[in-house]
Amino acid sequence: MLNWDDYGKEEKATSAIIEKVIEPKPSVPHAEKSAQKEVQPVQQTTEKHASTIVEGSRAEAARKAVNEIDETAGNAELDEMMQNGRVQVDQKMMINCKADLNQLVPFKYDWAWQKYLDGSANHWMPQEINMTNDIVLWKSEDGLTEDERTIVKRNLGFFSTADSLVANNLVLAIYRLITNPECRQYILRQSLEEAIHTHAYQYCIESLGMDEGEIFNMYREVPCVARKASWGLKYTQEISDPDFTTGTEETDKQLLKNLIAFYCVLEGIFFYCGFTQILSMGRRNKMTGTAEQFQYILRDESMHVNFGIDVINQIKIENPHLWDDQMKSEAAQMILEGTELEIQYARDTMPRGVLGMNASMMEEYLKFIANRRLTQLGLDEEFVGVTNPFPWMSEIMDLRKEKNFFETRVTEYQVGGALNWE
Repeated sequence: MLNWDDYGKEEKATSAIIEKVIEPKPSVPHAEKSAQKEVQPVQQTTEKHASTIVEGSRAEAARKAVNEIDETAGNAELDEMMQNGRVQVDQKMMINCKADLNQLVPFKYDWAWQKYLDGSANHWMPQEINMTNDIVLWKSEDGLTEDERTIVKRNLGFFSTADSLVANNLVLAIYRLITNPECRQYILRQSLEEAIHTHAYQYCIESLGMDEGEIFNMYREVPCVARKASWGLKYTQEISDPDFTTGTEETDKQLLKNLIAFYCVLEGIFFYCGFTQILSMGRRNKMTGTAEQFQYILRDESMHVNFGIDVINQIKIENPHLWDDQMKSEAAQMILEGTELEIQYARDTMPRGVLGMNASMMEEYLKFIANRRLTQLGLDEEFVGVTNPFPWMSEIMDLRKEKNFFETRVTEYQVGGALNWE
């Protein structure tokens, strides 16, 4: 802060700078000055008049454009949507619906709207979570074993890209092709959540001072990560084309396979090994901030999976011809391929026992999850007799589970005004 003496010095310095920058204008003879005074008002008047003309011309052009609007433009499309009057519930369909997509109510799928409300009530942001202890532990030479460090890096490497793949698929394809407004409302919410998840992984990577180039390029450079990303990408290439439309059996099946790939496999299987590893680390009081981020992400993802499976099953109900023996076989094959890819990922990230688990236990858990995905689609279980070796994972996914949050007990994880504090 300047005192008065300094202010005087500052003022003199500023004056010197101004004098140096603004050079004095050459002197003008008295007669020329008089001439300038006579011309200047004319110039100002002319410029002002020209400005008024331009502004008037623009306003006139705007009025003309408005008066020439073709009120019938788009009426053909609106007439097709409104040919039976206001939208009725039985007119709504999950795909290929001709009813007005802008009319949200009446709801046909109450479960979709409820999921939107539940997701909104459980809003969170990565910066709310304290990463201090994680930073200290990560920078400590003996804080984590090499196997534990590999697990953290591999999972941040896969998930930092996987949620971007999901978000792109939602925004560029699924939202456009699902023709039910309440489901679209949830898809918008899910898209935001995927952005938050990508933000959370980036926040962890930045907080821990990791090599961002190494982590964000794992989906291209580490084989077990690259295979999972490539598997998911092949199901988006066709339907992400802006010219792709549904309406035929072939294209409707293509959309259905995309939904199965992303909801049942990418979010429903590929996430489980990594999340179990990180959350097990948190249960051992290691990387607790990262584990808390993953816990909230897993709760979101669990709802995403349930929503996607409900959408898939509703499409099957409304379009039974799509769910033929060939489609059932392909769906089962996709889930089993995803399970095998995740088992390989588990073996790569856990060559030895770590965090109270090993690759064999993870394989059984993934087979248990695969059976659940198959039965949720109405298909037969593939792996007989497998059980869940990590029952605590089910508790973590419970949205109403009590949680220590900022050293305060929150009985329901919800946003500001909805929180219930003890």
